[in-house]
Amino acid sequence: MAQRSILITGCSSGIGHDAARRLAGRGWRVFATCRQEKDCDRLRAEGLESVRLDYADEASIAAALDEVLSRTGGRLDALYNNGAFASPGAVEDLPRGALREIFETNLFGVHDLTTRVIPVMRAQGHGRIVNCSSVLGFVPAKWRGAYVATKYALEGLTDTLRLEMADTPLRIILIEPGPITSRIRINSIPHFEKWIDWESSPRAEQYRTSLRRRLYHDRAPDRFELPPSAVSAKLVHALESPRPRPRYFVTTPTHVAAALKRILPTRLLDRATGKA
Repeated sequence: MAQRSILITGCSSGIGHDAARRLAGRGWRVFATCRQEKDCDRLRAEGLESVRLDYADEASIAAALDEVLSRTGGRLDALYNNGAFASPGAVEDLPRGALREIFETNLFGVHDLTTRVIPVMRAQGHGRIVNCSSVLGFVPAKWRGAYVATKYALEGLTDTLRLEMADTPLRIILIEPGPITSRIRINSIPHFEKWIDWESSPRAEQYRTSLRRRLYHDRAPDRFELPPSAVSAKLVHALESPRPRPRYFVTTPTHVAAALKRILPTRLLDRATGKA
């Protein structure tokens, strides 16, 4: 039996890095991609196969997939779309460019890579595509409007693709983590500084006492935060189970939020999420 292969995006740290190491340890041939070549070099030093892939760069998506397929003889058993970033700020302060930039990576690049992989999986007669969403893919949170918008869109696109692929051997799966230990908050600071003129905002005092404190000073774990291995455990099931679930919740807040969304009217749900 041929070694199973998977392409994973966003492997420089956190969820993607843990997933790459976990699956390699289970015998998968892992192609761990990163946006920057220096991170690819580090992963190669760890013994992983790594190629550069930047969702915002169409040429890099095409080149990365071509390289992977050249190494596997044209086969790919699974794709894990994990790469994403956050661009914090109040919705009223988000300029068009901020939304354009985050959608290029968190949605358009994911879609581009996915539609390039689908013909490969159709030709070989099997495949699994797993998209990493978030609890913020189905409930909102203040200050995270740009990220929430991309994850809501990703969920809609993924759910539709799952329906359309039901008559094929391809399986389309969502993983929805809640708070997971990662660098996403630290990595969001340059995007905040690039796009948000917070001192000119009518919410300047709220930025000063809330969002800026969280970004620059609060390094304590979130309540119920879990390590990336919790996501990897769900990914293993999604990839290796004969009957994978359509979606996997990770962390207590995700389970609670899903339940509240089902049972609460919108006003009460707003009160619950507005306090987060």
